[in-house]
Amino acid sequence: MNQHQDIIAREMRITKAQVTAVAHLISDGSTVPFIARYRKEATGLLDETQITAIRDRLTQLTELNKRRNAIINSLKESNLLNSKLQQDILTAPSLTLLEDIYRPHRPKRRTRSIIAMKKGLGPLARAIYQQIQSHIKPDKFINPVKGVSTEHEALAGARDIIAEWINEDPATRAALRHLFNRQALIVSKGVKKNLERGAKFRDYFQWQEPAAKVPGHRLLALLRGENEKVLTVSMRPPIDVAFDFLKKKFAKGKNFAATQINLAAEDSYKRLLAPSLENELRSKLKEQADHEAIKVFIDNLRELLLASPLGRKRVLALDPGFRTGAKLICLDAQGQLQHSTTIYPTLSAVQSREAGNIVTELCRKYRIEAIGIGNGTAGSETEAFIHTLTLPSEIIITMVDESGASIYSASETARSEFPDHDLTVRGAVSIGRRLQDPLAELVKLDPKVIGVGQYQHDVNQTALKKSLNETVASCVNKVGVELNTASAELLAHVSGLGPVLASNIIKYRNDNGPFNSRKTLLKVPRLGSKAFEQCAGFLRIQGATNPLDASSVHPEQYKIVEQMAKDCGCKVIDLISSPEIRAKIEIDRYVTDSVGLSILNDILLELAKPGRDPRESFNQFSFAEEVNRIEDLESGMRLPGLITNVTKFGAFVDIGVHQDGLIHISQLADRFIRDPSEVVKVRQQVMVRVLEVDPKRKRIALSLRED
Repeated sequence: MNQHQDIIAREMRITKAQVTAVAHLISDGSTVPFIARYRKEATGLLDETQITAIRDRLTQLTELNKRRNAIINSLKESNLLNSKLQQDILTAPSLTLLEDIYRPHRPKRRTRSIIAMKKGLGPLARAIYQQIQSHIKPDKFINPVKGVSTEHEALAGARDIIAEWINEDPATRAALRHLFNRQALIVSKGVKKNLERGAKFRDYFQWQEPAAKVPGHRLLALLRGENEKVLTVSMRPPIDVAFDFLKKKFAKGKNFAATQINLAAEDSYKRLLAPSLENELRSKLKEQADHEAIKVFIDNLRELLLASPLGRKRVLALDPGFRTGAKLICLDAQGQLQHSTTIYPTLSAVQSREAGNIVTELCRKYRIEAIGIGNGTAGSETEAFIHTLTLPSEIIITMVDESGASIYSASETARSEFPDHDLTVRGAVSIGRRLQDPLAELVKLDPKVIGVGQYQHDVNQTALKKSLNETVASCVNKVGVELNTASAELLAHVSGLGPVLASNIIKYRNDNGPFNSRKTLLKVPRLGSKAFEQCAGFLRIQGATNPLDASSVHPEQYKIVEQMAKDCGCKVIDLISSPEIRAKIEIDRYVTDSVGLSILNDILLELAKPGRDPRESFNQFSFAEEVNRIEDLESGMRLPGLITNVTKFGAFVDIGVHQDGLIHISQLADRFIRDPSEVVKVRQQVMVRVLEVDPKRKRIALSLRED
């Protein structure tokens, strides 16, 4: 383990003490959000990204050690282990090189080399391989009983043996691996019989580029085309370069043995080395592309989850539609359903007037403070209709991203929340609650259905799910959770809890009434001291007996605050309410071995604004009037839009015409940028310029650059 910590410290350019602290905390059951927030002194102020990287690298190195031990045990059982081989295995820096070392010694299936060995052709192969001309006598190895009838068969068998020796040579594999990494070309061709079906891949029917430079999103597109049997894809360096290397390495001189070695080397490359190393390269590039795509997804998801909440406002929400009408619901400030109906604002003048009367009356009756309109079908038309009504000017009218609302409406969670209402009502409720608090509502969905990913179905699904779940947990803990109103889905993402303890908390709350202190959590079945330590600081109780229970100050830090209040001659509540009293605190007096200035400064910030929401304040958004369809667009138009997705090649924007437009990376700024995330993020409000419109292909090209 110490060796692992040395390696990680070098790789991440941090101290071994920091790595050791993280390793100890994780092994003790601490979560990443808890370590980053409440163990800053121990880790030397490492953030969540660094802590996660340490955790994952420790796991990777532990798995590497397990494989080392398995290989050593296998070699011991086969009586093949010697001191040099063991040393090579113990010092191999990666799994790839470890497997190269083990390859010649691992148990094999019935290969051509093994068959040739059983025919007694090993000595002939050795003589050719070592180019000992006097020992190369193929006729001496003819043995019809063993299946060698001619000299030609003897030489062919010897070449099979040599081919496998070349394939298993670690130095050869390492050199060719380097060649693949530097010079391999990705070549794709269309499969003739499937060209029509795979028209979306037509750009890649004749495609070639260096593998070392292929962007992740293009690699995933190529591999998807291959999986759909539309493309064939190869990733190999020029074959003559590989052959030249092998011939120079193994064939010394120009003689009969060299000729046989060259033939064996070509066979080894085509049959064994190239397929194996191509698979390695594919796996490596795919892993890199997956990592890039997953990072894009989690960055977008984080922005969406941390989008500005409207807060506790009374909301009227509309899930728009043309023929079926718009489902309308009213929510109170806590998100509870008060009323539901259906209106038809877009079918006829009569129905539109009737719909207007209904909306106006409901706004009066339920004292509506905001109207949220889903941005799907008929969204911009419904928004335009709402703007025609004579409503109080203080009512906020805004569009709401409804991605995944239909998935929620059919979920078990929605059915349990609204057993007496149909899918349309549940979907409208989800839209309204997203306006009030996006995070609290979106945690009820599988992150993959939210629609902010890039080739999300093509990446490693286990890695994707893990990263997305950790991102959700990070966001939930960053914002904090109100203990007495949170759903089970929200509580499940709190540090140290999970679905079982979240359900137990909800049941305890239902049976015993609201929590009046954090300490009461210890009465929840199965919630022990460790879980309490991990979760308490992220849970808030508004109106609790102890005012610190409404803040992110951890219970283990209460004594520090109480001592501060005592030293100032006041109560804790006075520290919170009076900036003048807080200004008197001499923070250095409270530094200890376990509590440093970073933690103490966090405490003072929290006392200034207990339970503060780190999310930005809410900004109202509306699409341009009179622009509802793609046919309404013209080049040169400037329109308001919302960024819906950010990828490596650009950003997609909703401009209210039921088809997102694309701002290519080259059109995102008047300067060169390497990554779209440098200038835009999901849910960002932008003013775009229309470059080009193709209604037939439903493509809209947009720009953020100056004209």
